[in-house]
Amino acid sequence: MSPDPSTKGTVPFGEYRTWYRVTGELGAGRPTVVTVHGGPGSTHDYLLPLARLAEDGWPVVHYDQLGNGGSTHLPDKGAEFWTVDLFERELANLVGQLGIADDYVLFGQSWGGPLCARHAMTAPAGLRGLVIANAPASYPIWLREMARLRAELPPDVERTLRRHETDGTYDSPDYLAAMRVFYDRHVCRVSPWPRDFLSSFMEIYNDPTVYYAMNGPNEFHVIGSLKDWSIVGELHRISTPTLLISGRHDEATPAVVQPFQDHIPGARWEIFEESSHLPHLEEPERFFAVLTDFLKSL
Repeated sequence: MSPDPSTKGTVPFGEYRTWYRVTGELGAGRPTVVTVHGGPGSTHDYLLPLARLAEDGWPVVHYDQLGNGGSTHLPDKGAEFWTVDLFERELANLVGQLGIADDYVLFGQSWGGPLCARHAMTAPAGLRGLVIANAPASYPIWLREMARLRAELPPDVERTLRRHETDGTYDSPDYLAAMRVFYDRHVCRVSPWPRDFLSSFMEIYNDPTVYYAMNGPNEFHVIGSLKDWSIVGELHRISTPTLLISGRHDEATPAVVQPFQDHIPGARWEIFEESSHLPHLEEPERFFAVLTDFLKSL
């Protein structure tokens, strides 16, 4: 159960609004854990289980990145508007607006991982720790590994995927069914999918503006603006204590995560043997044991 009370609201981000939720009391002792969701273009919902950290004294902030969930939606903005810099500025703005810039930890999941890494590169004085979960440092490496994982799918599934990708018919029921085969292997191995994950999944499809612009139609067919993006050459700039998390069956394969290990001094890496892309939903007890151990070490 998520601890109560939680408070919700929005903060200004230029002419827009960023929606947030706080569980626990900010500034009451331990650093605030800011959870940064994936996508780009997903929502906070699937990370809600992290609110339980507040039971042990770590306040938790969830937020929806611009363009999705409770934050300002901008369906008429073109791909050139949706940049990494935009979301970096939004994250820094949120931390400042909430008054936690002197004592916080970042938990970045999937796309949220490299976003948090970029934030950490600016050496914020109050950033105590960094958790990079199930995340790519390089989308070219991610795409290479996606091709390898796809090659392991049943041949008829891969043929269906390729046919619809060639035709651009991403909304076809056949394509969605084939896509689900990959997701059940490499994104979430819990069946049925947990409600929180389903909520975020549906939010993307309710407004796919950001996801389509930066990522593409799904996790493994990245044709958006991130397809050539990499931060591998900048990772050495991170001096924050860092925990890396991934699943044995993760779409973020060991090759995808390895650059973080190689280039962030002292980074610790935990692989969850029974998980894919969402260890906090797939192996929650071990996940929280590992995470709280890291938080206590800071």
